[in-house]
Amino acid sequence: MSGRILLVSGTGTDVGKTVVTAAVAALAVAAGERAAVLKPAQTGVAEGEPGDLARVRALVPEVTTRELARYPAPLAPDTAARLAGAPPVTPGEVARAALRLAREHDLVLVEGAGGLLVRFAGSGTLADVAAELGAAVLVVATAGLGTLNHTALTTEALAVRELGCAGVVVGSWPRCPDLAARCNLADLPAVTRVPLLGAVPEGAGSLAPERFTGVARHTLAPELGGEWHSPEP
Repeated sequence: MSGRILLVSGTGTDVGKTVVTAAVAALAVAAGERAAVLKPAQTGVAEGEPGDLARVRALVPEVTTRELARYPAPLAPDTAARLAGAPPVTPGEVARAALRLAREHDLVLVEGAGGLLVRFAGSGTLADVAAELGAAVLVVATAGLGTLNHTALTTEALAVRELGCAGVVVGSWPRCPDLAARCNLADLPAVTRVPLLGAVPEGAGSLAPERFTGVARHTLAPELGGEWHSPEP
């Protein structure tokens, strides 16, 4: 029997996608599940340097991690692969790797590169991986001004392709949220028509594993294994 597969996409780059991925994995591990994180393509990091999966392992030491390809240029995977003279990772390769991990794990998280339609190979994107697997996508968004548009575009792209959206998580909730951020907690579900499933605080990625799991529990919704509830509109 295969485990669950959940894809994680940002609305763009630097939105807290890796920390949210680690938080979902941490709660699965705390619940006694075997969790794995698959990074199809790591860009902007040279061989031997710590990438996104090193950060995941630091936060969740018990998790299994796998990286399929690494390209040094900080660009979209398809472009970075071309500049490196290396083969790109295709959506089919990503899907097959996820299915292999699912045979031995209860939960497999596939962390994309930037946004949903960033290209892995040719025109192939994380959306194509989701279609091949029949898996839902968890969208990680920013907290502040502009996030309603970016997040709605991402969830609409999923809907147009008839792909499932597990919900939205704010990837880096500020210590001192401004008016826009506070309003966005109520507005995101209304604009995207998918549930808001958490708001992980900024700085969570620097915590020790035990503390990080506690923060994940209090800032992710029950659908992701936590205790957080979206504020009433």
